[in-house]
Amino acid sequence: MDGVSDDGSRAISVIAFIGSVFSPWYAWSGRSNPANHCCINVATYGAGGRFAMTDRGAAALRQSRDCLQVGPSSMRWTGSELVIDINEVSSLPLISRMRGRISLTPSGVTDVELPLTPDNAHIWRPFAPTALINVALEAKGWNWKGHGYFDANFGTRPLEADFKSWTWARYPSRTGATCFYDVTHLDGSKLATATAFSSEGVATPVTGPPLTPFKRTLWALRRETRADTGTTPRQIKPMLDAPFYSRSVVETKIDGELVQGVHEALDLVRYRSRLLKPMLVVRVPRRRGWTF
Repeated sequence: MDGVSDDGSRAISVIAFIGSVFSPWYAWSGRSNPANHCCINVATYGAGGRFAMTDRGAAALRQSRDCLQVGPSSMRWTGSELVIDINEVSSLPLISRMRGRISLTPSGVTDVELPLTPDNAHIWRPFAPTALINVALEAKGWNWKGHGYFDANFGTRPLEADFKSWTWARYPSRTGATCFYDVTHLDGSKLATATAFSSEGVATPVTGPPLTPFKRTLWALRRETRADTGTTPRQIKPMLDAPFYSRSVVETKIDGELVQGVHEALDLVRYRSRLLKPMLVVRVPRRRGWTF
């Protein structure tokens, strides 16, 4: 789930993991027990932004049809909105309590599932490409509304076992939102998808404009997204900047409309490096025990 404030000054991302794919602890465990490496990752961007990604053991995980709880934080579906209750401690370098509630109300829910590999080992499920978000965190300036998005990815193998890289983006538009997923598999084959979603959640495959490179990140991570011919996309708000992963608010032009949305670039060749995992420990602490 992600969201950007109406004034563009703040953004948020929340990801729930069962089998925390970017946790060094999960990788070092051999990935034999996903439930023993669960997490609700919360990242806030803007003045006073924080990052929390605590890898927790199986005792911290509870699931029901409408609710996922990991330790002190949870996500639940009410039938009309996704409600996320946050109670986490941010990681270095700014350690503090992150507490509050996020509500995301879709304008429509889709029935789309997109296989990312030929054998369906990885599936993308965009539940709500267009939504309103209401953020109410216990921190100065962190009560705001804006546009939001909610999806899921499911996989039966490690990402680095099947992919070299991907870029993904969702751009709100006058009529709904357009999402792009451009994937390079480990064998060099590619998957390029472009889907326009109406505000009611109706999905229509479309032909995307050309894949266009734009400025690399501070870690020199290569980035590209879709843009009308003659347009150069540009980052207008930095979010997450890691050696193998970038998340940012990007402006581009799609079918003549200037749009701004959340973009990510993932380099799994870099992530595969053994040198990278120890670097992640300072951002992804491990907490095995939890008592409800």
